[in-house]
Order: sequence, then C-alpha cells, then structure tokens
Amino acid sequence: MTRPLYSADEMMTVTAARQLRNGAVCFVGIGLPSAACNLALRTHAPELVLIYESGTVGTRPRVLPLSIGDGELAETATVVVPLPEIFAHYLQRGRVDFGFLGAAQIDRFGNINSTVIGDYAHPKVRLPGAGGAPEIATHAREVLIVMKQSPRSFVPRLDFITSVGYLEGAGARERAGFPGRGPRAVITDLGILRPHPETEELELAALYPGVTVAAARAATGWPLAVAGTPEELPPPAAADLEVLRELHAATERAHAERVRIRLPATQN
Repeated sequence: MTRPLYSADEMMTVTAARQLRNGAVCFVGIGLPSAACNLALRTHAPELVLIYESGTVGTRPRVLPLSIGDGELAETATVVVPLPEIFAHYLQRGRVDFGFLGAAQIDRFGNINSTVIGDYAHPKVRLPGAGGAPEIATHAREVLIVMKQSPRSFVPRLDFITSVGYLEGAGARERAGFPGRGPRAVITDLGILRPHPETEELELAALYPGVTVAAARAATGWPLAVAGTPEELPPPAAADLEVLRELHAATERAHAERVRIRLPATQN
C-alpha cells in the first residue's frame, strides 16, 4: 500500500493556516490552532500577531507551546501584559481579528461545548472547561474552529453551551448583542463548514481531495446541508509540509530535552 503523502492532521493544519491573512491579530488556542497559526507565521503570514491567553502579545515561539503557561511564549513575545488587560484592552475593544478555537462538541449553529458531556450535575465526562473561549467567541471579529468531524462531536444539540456561535440561528446572535461575527469557518478532517448567510446553520462549503459529500454527511449528527457544489481544497504544498514537520520535530526535541534536564540522575 502506498503511504499517503500527508496525514489528515496535516491537511487540517495547513487548511486552517490558509484562513489567516498576513498582519492580522489572532487569539490562539493550544493544540492544533496553535500549530496552524505558527505554520502561517512561518509561511505566508510573517507579520501575523499571535496573542495567547497568558498575556503574551506578538509572540514568535521557536517550538509549539505545551500550554499557555509555557515559558517559550513569554521569552519570544513582544510584550507580556496582565491577563485582564488582554481581555479588556485587546479583545473587548475589537482589536482581535481572529479567535482560533477547538472544542469537544459543536452544534449546527456553531455553538461549542468544552465543559461537560451529559447532565451538568452528573456528567458522563467532565471536560477541561471554558478558559477564555467564551470571551473569544463573543468579541473576536471572526472565529475559526478546528476539530475532527464525527457524529459524537458534531451533534444536533449540545449538552452544555460553553461558547456561543449563532445561538438558534437566523440573526439570534446579533439580537442577543454579541459584537463579533461568530464562527466563519469550521475546519475539520474532511473539509470546511461555513454558516449559511441567512439561516446561519453550518453547511458544507469545501472538501479535501478524495472526500465525498456522503462521507461528510455520515460524520455529522444532523442532516448536513451543502452549499451548492463544494469547493475541492488543494492538498498541502510540499513547502508547507516541510515547515510543519520540522516545527513538530523541533517541538518534540525541545520537550524531550526539558524532561531529560528535569529528571533526577540515575542512582548507581
């Protein structure tokens, strides 16, 4: 069997990075959103301004951070400011162009859950929680969401709304007074979903090479609408894959070295 030229995660990351324009201000989440933003920074968007929730502004990490508290972010930032100032001065004043989020669950109107699966008082699964996601989803000019697509994660109704998308759709977000435009793209391991201009329900807008509409519908917990003929997204460029793979390799080396330094010497 021929080995694929790229993985599903690599396709997702490259596609997510392509959504970012040079010079934009981006509030970054840890994980795949961070990888996408740092890929964009190293390729087509060298003037992208990255903000992490720990208060680091204009950070240019040499490797991907393990968490928002990773020292790599502060060491490479233009400035580090108190957390309340990040939200009050940057986010709530409309100075963040993109909020980049992940989630455990998303519904048909782009509302996301990162709190609990099941009843809140007696959950089946207790998730990591909101962090700054509710404020990012509320105030960022645009929100990008990155998550793998399956009926368990793309559900018709959330057990808990952690961060708002378009609420019940059809203008509900705007009527509720949320200033940002909401989730403009949901990048998955199959393609991209975007909100319908009137109903604001997420619909299939683009697919990766070799992925069918039927496969995308089978991975969605509601009857997924399709926006005309979905765009076929281009595969990752060789140069993008090279940069992304080196970024991950450098990250693994750096984190392995940190662990080695912190471990006590072997006793003879």
